[in-house]
Amino acid sequence: MAKHPKPEEIVAKLRQADVLISQGQSVADTIRALGVSSVTYYQWRREFGGLKSDQVRRMKDLETENARLRKAIADLTLDKLILQEASRGNF
Repeated sequence: MAKHPKPEEIVAKLRQADVLISQGQSVADTIRALGVSSVTYYQWRREFGGLKSDQVRRMKDLETENARLRKAIADLTLDKLILQEASRGNF
């Protein structure tokens, strides 16, 4: 199974692709040179196309923090519902 590249590696490969394409290489040849499928290339382009490495790292950090906060909210909401039921005497 192939390893999943880090976001910074993806941005570097997209930059490499931009250079190859600007030198006149076809998109199909560029994708082959990167060693990825065309589907992967276009997914990367859509997700990371205009970003720099530090922006990608920041975006991933924010996504991780967002997931952590969503879990905390879910836990607190559950605690609140349990306390409301307990205060009504509905065990």
